[in-house]
Amino acid sequence: MSYPSIFNDVVGPVMRGPSSSHCAASLRIGRICHDIMGGKISEIDIDFDPNGSLATTHKDQGSDMGLFGGFLGWEAHDERLVDSEMHMGAAGISYTINIKELKYDHPNTYQISLRNPWEKHEVIALSTGGGMIELIEVDGVKVSSLGDSHLSLIYTDDQKTVRTYFDHLGLSTSIQQGSIEDRFLMLSTFDPLDSSIVAEIKELEVVSDVKQIRPVVPILASPDMEVPFITVEEMLRYNGDKNLSLWELALKYESMRGNISESAVMDKMDEIRLIMKDAVETGLKGTKFEDRILGPQSVKFKSMMEEKKLVDGDVLNRIIMYVSAIMEVKSSMGVIVAAPTAGSCGAMPGAVLGVSDSLGLSDEETVKALLIAGLIGVFIAAHSTFAAEVGGCQAECGSGATMAAASLVFMGGGDLKQILSASSMALQSSLGMICDPIGNRVEAPCLNRNVMAASNALSCANMALADYDHLIPLDEVIETMYDVGKSIPNTLRCTNLGGLSITKTAKEIEAKLVNKQFFKSC
Repeated sequence: MSYPSIFNDVVGPVMRGPSSSHCAASLRIGRICHDIMGGKISEIDIDFDPNGSLATTHKDQGSDMGLFGGFLGWEAHDERLVDSEMHMGAAGISYTINIKELKYDHPNTYQISLRNPWEKHEVIALSTGGGMIELIEVDGVKVSSLGDSHLSLIYTDDQKTVRTYFDHLGLSTSIQQGSIEDRFLMLSTFDPLDSSIVAEIKELEVVSDVKQIRPVVPILASPDMEVPFITVEEMLRYNGDKNLSLWELALKYESMRGNISESAVMDKMDEIRLIMKDAVETGLKGTKFEDRILGPQSVKFKSMMEEKKLVDGDVLNRIIMYVSAIMEVKSSMGVIVAAPTAGSCGAMPGAVLGVSDSLGLSDEETVKALLIAGLIGVFIAAHSTFAAEVGGCQAECGSGATMAAASLVFMGGGDLKQILSASSMALQSSLGMICDPIGNRVEAPCLNRNVMAASNALSCANMALADYDHLIPLDEVIETMYDVGKSIPNTLRCTNLGGLSITKTAKEIEAKLVNKQFFKSC
């Protein structure tokens, strides 16, 4: 059982680019490749399966851009990302991208071969949604790492001697992999190995090489990690004699999950709040970027609001404006928070910040609301998916609506029962939503669906505050969402092969993007 982190899996990463499962995840995979090669890469072969999502979307949705940034050792919010291919060339790194059948059937599988004049290595990894990744194979050896610990690969043909040495150091419990036939032992540790220990390992006659791979997510996992609960039902039992609010339960969860203090959790979420707020303000000033299909819509909406030319609905209209602004920053390669994904980055933050500003709430109350959204997202991440390639847009905008609805009930003064009711209704209302981006860009109908998700959240929050009966517990709706996602055809799960993606106009837009004829109006 994996235990998602609020900041790793749900409200994060802080990034640039159109898609977290493409840009941020691929960059993290590239970072792992960079470390395995010690930053010295000459040639790369990148393989995508023809039946997966990446074969048709890797260029337009930012997988290539993210990978290149990762190969160069950058962070997901690096301002150079849009020019990462150029920097690859300047670094003397050549690459080829091949479409070929792979032995793993996950739609977001990366098979990468890396070479320099001295060595070569192969990495297979998955993008699992919302920027999260799983490293599943290195040099033909099956491994499992979510990028949330320090990894050390000790290459040896005498594992017995190395294991004895680790026993002496008290590190044997950190060995996460290593059958006797494997090329290396893999250590997974919360803290990096001391440089003196690494030097000693390298001096062992039976050790040919040591590779150190840094974590790629902010909250690390300790070997003895525990959490107080991992389902809503377990949370309610845990809270039976405590009577904690949901934001306090979120603090308990993330503090225990990440081995960090509750005050550190609050501070981290406040940093996230400021980045979200900055995205709203940046978007409302107007954004400029050539390679997109939608210009600054929120600027027009703001003007119409100020001139009182919209149908009255102050809170909802503010939410629409904020959602639009954040999405436009995302589409113009600005800095956003994937919450839970880049494709749905406007829904939850736009709803929470919009209601917070409308009600005049304090920064602290807004942070509490964001923590609530994060904990609801943990339940989804643990038992379903945020990846549209796996579950359709219900996994992205549906999850965003579910998280936002919980926050809005809290901000409206509701209790725990009402919060969970709103979340259940919001996700029920999202089941079956497909993912079919126009022009193979994560802009439209993504913007519309983010607005719809935020509107859904507001409606369900008010319904819950009025004690509407949600009937189906949130745990069961989350399980249903995963089952429904598996039944959605591959063509309607972010492959650019169905739905609006293949309409006549969408294909015309796609052609104009290729020929750079669409940019003047954006």
